[in-house]
Amino acid sequence: MMRIRLFAATALTLLLQQCFSQDTGTFAFLRNDVSARAAALNGSFVSMTSDPNVLFYNPASLVTISSPKVSLGYLKNLLDVNSGSLVFAQDVQGVGNIGVGVDFVDYGTFTRTDQSQNDLGSFSASELALVAGYAMMLDEQSSVGGNIKYIHSSIAEYSSTALAVDLGFLYQVPSQNITIGGSILNLGRQLSEYGSTRELLPLDIVIGITKRPEHLPVMLNLNFHKLNEQRVKAFDRLTSFTFGAEFLMSESVRLRFGYNNEQHRDLKLGTTAGLAGFSLGAGFILNEYLIDYAFNSYGKIGGLHRISLGMNF
Repeated sequence: MMRIRLFAATALTLLLQQCFSQDTGTFAFLRNDVSARAAALNGSFVSMTSDPNVLFYNPASLVTISSPKVSLGYLKNLLDVNSGSLVFAQDVQGVGNIGVGVDFVDYGTFTRTDQSQNDLGSFSASELALVAGYAMMLDEQSSVGGNIKYIHSSIAEYSSTALAVDLGFLYQVPSQNITIGGSILNLGRQLSEYGSTRELLPLDIVIGITKRPEHLPVMLNLNFHKLNEQRVKAFDRLTSFTFGAEFLMSESVRLRFGYNNEQHRDLKLGTTAGLAGFSLGAGFILNEYLIDYAFNSYGKIGGLHRISLGMNF
């Protein structure tokens, strides 16, 4: 009977993870983008700065935050699945930079049935990650950082938990308008399992660069993801790349574009992927408030709209 109770939630979870994370593990939601700004750049965010959401991508970038910042994000997923995030970061004088955040997914409520399809009530499914991070400068150009992460997944009265760390570095070259970043994400292990098999966390090694060309109002980002994964050919390790561009239209308006090569390849239906893997977005700065919007295309499957609200104290 329990197999029937859990079938709908499990199928839905796997479908969403296949569409958005290219991963089918219990904690695959950790691969999803968190903020609207990062989603508009299609996850090309490991070397970005001055944004509290860097906590989820590269904790070393927390050193670029000079004043308290908070960001709240919301995503209306396909199939009525909701997700969101909340993050706060600040500089603590004499200590370093810290950040705390939460990332969650609510898969909704499902009907319990037995073998005869009798209604036995309802149950829910959700996933959650709690993150705390710290970063410090090594010298005027280099910084390192780390997160500790508690992860929880539940379906009905069953649950699974995990503990992980993120490690990151950031190297800034202000004279060249270049920032280089790298991170090891979700390095840890499952503490409790749904069944008898212990699953691996979605470990990800990411390296990227951000460059603002001289005299051009644009920030260009190139990230290489999943560098830790085994491939048939060494060059294939570089195919999971993302590219993002943020155009500085004025002091208060930003336009963004992104491309995810792995999504474009994996979401191909028939002979074409259409616009799968492409993203667009915009950001607006109103005094100390920030509003970000992103649209991510998944081709014929559909698209996702995401919004984030931020505040600088």
